[in-house]
Amino acid sequence: MKRPEIRFGTIKVSRFKVVISCYKMTDQIEELESSELGTKDYWEASYETEIRNYRDHGDVGEVWFDEDSQLRIIRWIERQEDRVQQDDSIIDLGCGNGMMLIELAREGYSNLTGVDYSPKAIELAESIAKDQELDISYKVVDLLNESDVTALGKFKIVHDKGTYDAVSLHPDNAKQMRETYIKSVAQILQDDGLFVLTSCNWTQKELVNSFGEVFDLHVVIPTPSFKFGGAVGNVVTSVVFVKKSTK
Repeated sequence: MKRPEIRFGTIKVSRFKVVISCYKMTDQIEELESSELGTKDYWEASYETEIRNYRDHGDVGEVWFDEDSQLRIIRWIERQEDRVQQDDSIIDLGCGNGMMLIELAREGYSNLTGVDYSPKAIELAESIAKDQELDISYKVVDLLNESDVTALGKFKIVHDKGTYDAVSLHPDNAKQMRETYIKSVAQILQDDGLFVLTSCNWTQKELVNSFGEVFDLHVVIPTPSFKFGGAVGNVVTSVVFVKKSTK
């Protein structure tokens, strides 16, 4: 008998706690239960607190998911020497405090852009980069706004660690927002570019199904796995997409 696939998703109910849920996965994509994590007001309030913590204590704040996930992506990018140069344009979608770009800058990548729809997140990210004397461009951008996205231009690497998840949790028509987000990524990704996506709420199969109209799966970046009830699952899923060929 075929072993049932189990979906492991994590819902981050606070900045400091992760709750893991698991259930059978079907071929049909089921929308996630809405959460305040999908709202701009939540992130503005969170980054307001983190700005105060940074000013008072030098605490840069949380790294979304964990530092291991961030390091795993950076090391994978470094191994793509035949495809990615250190001066290639890289954009981090929903950059938050900007620590992903901080680490990329430390590794020698020089053409870095971070965007977030939260002005407070950008304020924090700019402060950290300035204090560390790193040249990183930060912009307030709504990825669901066509004019904002058009103004960004094109990038060789588009990176997302948690932003698609947040979009998926929005209380108002998350399905349509996910579809708009996917179109936005396709617009800013160069034809020969790489879209690196890490999710804690969607499985590899669901991500491939959702993005499959305009993207092909390029590679799966291995992430830690564990067993539950005899099935194997992952806390996070990291995949790399490329644009579908138009030839």
